[in-house]
Amino acid sequence: MSVTRINVGPIHPSTHGVIRLVVDVDGDTIVNVEPHAGFLHRGVEKLAETRMYMQIPPYTEKLDYVAPMSYDEAYVAAVEAAMGIEVNEKAKYVRTVLLELQRIASHLLGLGTLCNDIGQMFTVFMWTFKDRDIVLDLLQEATGSRMFYVNMRLGGMHAELPPDFAEHAYNTMNYIEKRVSQYETYVEKNTAFMERMRGIGVLSSEDAKALGVAGPVLRASGVNYDARKHSPYYMYDKFHFNPKVMLTGDNFARYKVRMLEMKESVRIVKAALKAMPEGSCLGMPVKLRSPNPVNRTVSVSRELPRGECMMYLVADPQKPYRLSIRSPNMVNLAAIGHIAKGARFADLFGILGTLDIIMGCVDR
Repeated sequence: MSVTRINVGPIHPSTHGVIRLVVDVDGDTIVNVEPHAGFLHRGVEKLAETRMYMQIPPYTEKLDYVAPMSYDEAYVAAVEAAMGIEVNEKAKYVRTVLLELQRIASHLLGLGTLCNDIGQMFTVFMWTFKDRDIVLDLLQEATGSRMFYVNMRLGGMHAELPPDFAEHAYNTMNYIEKRVSQYETYVEKNTAFMERMRGIGVLSSEDAKALGVAGPVLRASGVNYDARKHSPYYMYDKFHFNPKVMLTGDNFARYKVRMLEMKESVRIVKAALKAMPEGSCLGMPVKLRSPNPVNRTVSVSRELPRGECMMYLVADPQKPYRLSIRSPNMVNLAAIGHIAKGARFADLFGILGTLDIIMGCVDR
């Protein structure tokens, strides 16, 4: 066997951030892939030790800059658990709606960049960004921002939803539901796309569990685990949420799980809007000095668009003594050497695209 080492990166248009992949190939066959991260490291966990509790969300949001609200909510939920603060009833519905809108926006971007990564269907990339922009319009209506929201407050939200938000959201969900079905029909009839998806980058359920992968990557390998189902929070248990699972564990399965998840997110958003109670969703105003924690050590689990995130918080009266974040992107990226082994070098970027890695989350 004659092995050639190829450096991919540290800057490459297909790496979804700044990363270096050291790839060993035998001819055109991948023997090993070793990811080198750290190029976006900002020390968020250490910074948290020097900030008051509600000064930290602007930092955590930038960990996953494609789904910032998800990280915002996960951190605030950890602080709420430490302080013994209960989220008010309407805010539970509002958070559920906004988190699922964020999931849809994230998966749309993932689909578009995947089609771009494998050198096929740049049109899909443009379509998904246009449709994602419509979802971002809703998030802007609710938060006042299109990208970094910082809209969570202890016990609730920073502002009430606009009066016509429910109508706009319901109409948008009808449109997105139709568009997702159209995307499926379009890409799955494309021979080149399917050849780059079917049977490529196979990860068995046993290996998925052993490697600790998360989110759509885990469920695409037949492992039925989703924190929204197994550790329900907010209104997920009320709406009978069903995780989406595939069995083949290949590129196609990872793509398909995200498509099915968007349809499920549409259903959840519609159900939450329909059942949303009256009243206020406002939380506590931001204060530099937070109430004393009633639980010194807490661990909160949330299902982000890219997988399960865990926030481990050791609380002091004014600021975290320690914050540790379990990154779903880190565990998924760590598995790429196993997933890509035996594939063609040209398929490396399709595999990376179906992992949907965001390097800000890896390099926290």
